[in-house]
Amino acid sequence: MILIIILVIGLAAWSLRLMQQALQEQEFSLMLAGTLVAMAAAAMLGVYFLMGNYVVYLQEMGQQSASLSEYPDPMTSVSVNWNEYEDAIDRAMLTASPVVH
Repeated sequence: MILIIILVIGLAAWSLRLMQQALQEQEFSLMLAGTLVAMAAAAMLGVYFLMGNYVVYLQEMGQQSASLSEYPDPMTSVSVNWNEYEDAIDRAMLTASPVVH
């Protein structure tokens, strides 16, 4: 993180130096180069802040998933005795009244 901030400060200083030379020498190309370097520094700073927020978001999601893993999965913790289930269906079918057409 510190490296990126140092790099952005260095780019901004270089940009200002290029623009100062452009004013002294009346060179449009130096002014253009200074503007491009300043834009690159601003873009790096923007990406730095966006990625910082994204990393915080990922850490929060990881903590949420870790806290959810304490509870058993409801789909795997349910055990069904299929024999009892089939017997209950058979009893229900036997006790049901026949349908008259």
